[in-house]
Amino acid sequence: MNSIFKLSTLCNPVISTQMPHLRLLPQLRSVTIKAVAAPTAGEIKEGHGVRNERLGRPLSPHLTIYKFQITSVLSITHRATGVALSAYAVGLAGVGLTSDISAVVNLIDGLHLAAPTLLATKFILAFPVSFHTANGVRHLIWDTGRALSNKEVITTGYSMLGAAVLANLLITLL
Repeated sequence: MNSIFKLSTLCNPVISTQMPHLRLLPQLRSVTIKAVAAPTAGEIKEGHGVRNERLGRPLSPHLTIYKFQITSVLSITHRATGVALSAYAVGLAGVGLTSDISAVVNLIDGLHLAAPTLLATKFILAFPVSFHTANGVRHLIWDTGRALSNKEVITTGYSMLGAAVLANLLITLL
């Protein structure tokens, strides 16, 4: 490698004028390198965001410019409730495999939770079940080819949301 470097430094003027295609070879290119010391921890005073604010650079718009629509919110919520139901299934399987269900019920009963706390907890835990079920029925209706216009999708979205909340209240009060 050292001999190639010497050859390239000696022949560089010849290569440039008479054989320009050889300049593309990495062994025959001349490179100038300047050593620069890395900044120390004390020299770095401002972060990326602070520097951009100081220079007056705007933040790239992201979710702040997006107008949420009922269709997108319900779609995201449907996915999230599906994940929650999967977590419920894994959790219940874990509880069922490791202990007796009656022991878990007695443990919860032994906490002596206030009625509003118990109702709120039941409402939150039951919401993924009722929402995912109601939205699943809505998807089954779509599978038949009905209620697919924009107006109908929005209408069925609000109707489904109302039905899910009502079903959730019924489950909570059981």
